Amino acid sequence: MAPSTPGPVQVVIVQKDDHSFQLDEEALASVLLQDHIRDLDVVVVSVAGAFRKGKSFLLDFMLRYVYSQKDGNTQNWLGEENDPLTGFSWKGGSEPDTTGIQIWSEVFTMYKPDGKEVAVVLMDTQGAFDSQSTVKDCATIFALSTMTSSIQIYNLSQNIQEDDLQQLQLFTEYGRLAMDEIFLKPFQTLMFLVRDWSFPYEYPYGAEGGDKFLEKRLRVKEHQHEEIQNVRKHIHSCFTNVSCFLLPHPGLKVATSPQFDGRLKDIAPEFTEQLSSLVPLVLGPKSLIEKEINGAKVTCRGLLEYFKAYIKIYQGEDLPEPRSMLMATAEANNLAAVASAKDLYNSSMEKVRSLLSILLL
Repeated sequence: MAPSTPGPVQVVIVQKDDHSFQLDEEALASVLLQDHIRDLDVVVVSVAGAFRKGKSFLLDFMLRYVYSQKDGNTQNWLGEENDPLTGFSWKGGSEPDTTGIQIWSEVFTMYKPDGKEVAVVLMDTQGAFDSQSTVKDCATIFALSTMTSSIQIYNLSQNIQEDDLQQLQLFTEYGRLAMDEIFLKPFQTLMFLVRDWSFPYEYPYGAEGGDKFLEKRLRVKEHQHEEIQNVRKHIHSCFTNVSCFLLPHPGLKVATSPQFDGRLKDIAPEFTEQLSSLVPLVLGPKSLIEKEINGAKVTCRGLLEYFKAYIKIYQGEDLPEPRSMLMATAEANNLAAVASAKDLYNSSMEKVRSLLSILLL
């Protein structure tokens, strides 16, 4: 059973002493195998990037949005001026707060424009490149979240630097190999979210300015080094959709006050204005993108199997080869199909037993 009071659930645990990873299968199953959502196709929204850059803060506004949709209060989803921000744990300061991977315990059912009901999972990841994490730690968390999400938000500060793009190279290399095998793009939506954007006079805040800025950043030029060209080519070839959103600075009180607790009155109006566009762009009915692997939609039950398969290949000392990721995907796909078939069989047999018991009375 999922926790009675909604909250973050730790599903991937990082052991800091030996830099190993562990999946809390029981905790993950308690969320994904709830009866009312287990067989629904799943939308997984993940936020990843460097530590102390406001990933959990952003996810909590996403929580406000989905809860407002659930309650029918769609007009004022940002909340009241004096409401503290609650949900995933976040705080100011220089030390990381989130570790490993967490998901929200409540899986939200939402409807697409065609009336299809889907399950929405919100995922928070450990901030990358803190003083305790190795490059493998960071790469593992980023890889796991990218491979299990349908919408990966790459949370960046101030700009899109070359090293930000190079950090994606491991995953794009996997994607290139996967396409050689299955002829499909392995990942879905990648959104570069640039926080504290300081050049609105060059590219305005929001999605339109972001996409123009991204087009320039990802443009392949003849004089570029081959490695730099390849990173850009592979990002486009491995993600079905790549976009960018430019967010302004949230204000000095957010950045400098230890007493800041997320109240709208303390946040710069231009930030909340852009936030009111960003969140529906990710979670609005028209934007809901179901998780797909090898072209097939994934249910909540299937997502559990993919997590179990992927975590195994990250438990060695070295980063896995792309081909081992491909094999893990195939294994998880088979296990998800077996679990679904077994559940259908048990359900059908229960109906038969009930019918027989009636007939024998």
